[in-house]
Amino acid sequence: MVMPGPVLEQAHHTAATKQSSFILSNSSSKDVVIDPPVAHQRRLAQYHPTIWGPKLIDSFSTSYTHESYASKLEGLKQNVSEYLHVLSTKAKGDACLTLKLIDSMQRLGVAYHFEKEIKAAIVTLVSSSTASTTTDLQTVALQFRILRQYGISISSDLFNKFRNDVGSFKDSFNNDVDGHLSLYEASHLGMPGEDVLEEAKRFSSKNLKQSMATLKDDNLLKRVAQSLQTPLHWRMPRIEALNFITMYQREDSKNLQALLELSKLDYNLVQSVHQMEIKELSRWWRELDLKSKASFSRDRLMENYMWAMGIIYDPQFQQCRIGLTKFVCILTVIDDMYDVYGYLDELERYTDAVTQWNMEAKEELPEYMKPIYIAMLEFGNDLADNIFKNTGLNTLPYIKNEWINLCKAYMVEARWFYGGYTPTLEEYLKNAWTSVGGPGAILHAYLLIQGSQLTEASLESFNNGSQLIYWASIITRLADDLGTSKAERERGDVAKSIQCYMDEKGASEEEACDYIKGLICHSWKKINQESAKTTIPRSIVNLSLNMARAAHCIFEHGDGIGNSIGVTKDRLVSLIANPIPLDD
Repeated sequence: MVMPGPVLEQAHHTAATKQSSFILSNSSSKDVVIDPPVAHQRRLAQYHPTIWGPKLIDSFSTSYTHESYASKLEGLKQNVSEYLHVLSTKAKGDACLTLKLIDSMQRLGVAYHFEKEIKAAIVTLVSSSTASTTTDLQTVALQFRILRQYGISISSDLFNKFRNDVGSFKDSFNNDVDGHLSLYEASHLGMPGEDVLEEAKRFSSKNLKQSMATLKDDNLLKRVAQSLQTPLHWRMPRIEALNFITMYQREDSKNLQALLELSKLDYNLVQSVHQMEIKELSRWWRELDLKSKASFSRDRLMENYMWAMGIIYDPQFQQCRIGLTKFVCILTVIDDMYDVYGYLDELERYTDAVTQWNMEAKEELPEYMKPIYIAMLEFGNDLADNIFKNTGLNTLPYIKNEWINLCKAYMVEARWFYGGYTPTLEEYLKNAWTSVGGPGAILHAYLLIQGSQLTEASLESFNNGSQLIYWASIITRLADDLGTSKAERERGDVAKSIQCYMDEKGASEEEACDYIKGLICHSWKKINQESAKTTIPRSIVNLSLNMARAAHCIFEHGDGIGNSIGVTKDRLVSLIANPIPLDD
């Protein structure tokens, strides 16, 4: 079997020259396409109607508001802050306890309240050389993971102390389940070429699977099962906060009660902010009325909001989530238009109109395309106007360029479909990392998160993250393909990565899925490598990481957008509608 790396590297080498240059010069696909006669009947995907009507969204309510709970929130924050300070600064501080506290703060979703305190504690830990001196596997692995998460350089060589002369991890650690779990999670922060972390992943995975048959601690057993299914580094933070609160409170005799209370209260307060946002978006979506004007497309406001929440959930970034949800909603309609509904000649006209980017161009479009084009144009222009008013910067060329790249990528796939052409996996990936919408989503999120702080320098620094955005987009695309491949194949859609590999290599579906999973693992290593670069703003790092994590979450159990009745519905109920009960 061909190793995953080269395929992605080749796809990236071509794509990195310029997104648009590939799409315009994709001769391997365009030259083989002969436009067929217009079909007599349009294709329809038969998506189910939304399960989140406007009346239901308007009914969301909560008693948890910042006005009512501000003093309690501040009191709990103070208690947790003091405890972290005491743990991290006392003369003979317990490094493992400090690391566990920081890890819990992250997983419970409250670390954003303590950024300065956590950084100070980490500086103290680094200066104490804990990782290089201790022989406790859990402590070393936990410190390694946390330092890498915060962009602090630490070598994987420190795990060599746990290996024997032939490079295998020592059997003396076989009964250390907590250590194996910590090592397994740390191994997913590995970069290309770090063989010790690959060995760590194999060793810890094998021992964790064996331990599950004899573990008596139900909480630890659930944590092991969850990690083997989806490692912590790949999980959507807001979902992780909800799940970890449940686990943490089962062990509250061992844990800091103030942190548990804070995490529950903060979860509910952030949820109240999210409720206000989705109500505002519901009004916007009704007024836009693409639900009726483009009835062929998915009506998925809540599910699209889940994308935005996954990429940036911190309560202070309301405008970012609102703007990002609007972007994803409009993108979804355009995606369905290219993917299913539009005839090839109509799609060519729409693509040409996007490159012109003016209202006059809509006159060349079929009637059903006009409101879609207007929605895209007005959204992009309004965003650029607002940024210009606040900063004096003209960001329209950036915004326009992403929509042009996106629609050109959709056009490539439409030509493939109408020409009956199945691309090679490399050809597919060169185009698919753009057509998934990742580069556009990160650009919009970055512009919105910067707000009035946006400068020429920060716009230039955005370019430093191009490779990071590429790898995050690849993961988003491949996770999407694994989740949606079956439904799209049954619908007769254009071939995606699994079908491309099967066709190219003569592989079975199972073999193809395993190969795609290998590509995802390789892409995560590349993300970790790019994330460590100090020239990339941490905001871009976090946005890119979270987009990949959101994709894993949304497509973990199938098509979480197209068919959003099952797990996606349950998650949205917990994330948006139902607060966590607090103890009196």
